[in-house]
Amino acid sequence: MAIDIKTPGVAHIGLRSNDLKRSREFYIDLLGFKVLLESPEIFLFAAGHTAVAVLPPTRDTAQSDSFSPFRVGLDHIALACEDEAELERVAAELSRAGVENTGVKLDETLGKRYVAFKDPDRISWEFYMV
Repeated sequence: MAIDIKTPGVAHIGLRSNDLKRSREFYIDLLGFKVLLESPEIFLFAAGHTAVAVLPPTRDTAQSDSFSPFRVGLDHIALACEDEAELERVAAELSRAGVENTGVKLDETLGKRYVAFKDPDRISWEFYMV
């Protein structure tokens, strides 16, 4: 029998970063997300209605470790986009800022347009038409 969890959606997402200062500069200063909480060991920002926490790696994490969407676990995070002009604008601004991205692409499976990009720890994000 299914548990049948009743939820309105994701409360928050937690990410690990090798460099909190660099990640803060990317998410807050470059992408412009609003800071919800900040301390020396964590910062949270709002991506729409979803809180995203960025924390340092645990002590047993290898210094050279980096994100891979090909291992078990997180593949990517997709932010919803409701406006084609905004999708085009964000793709252009990512490129202008030197952020690695795909440019606007079409997801052949779902027939939706998106731009995929990576944060400084190579965590994969998408800005995806809904």
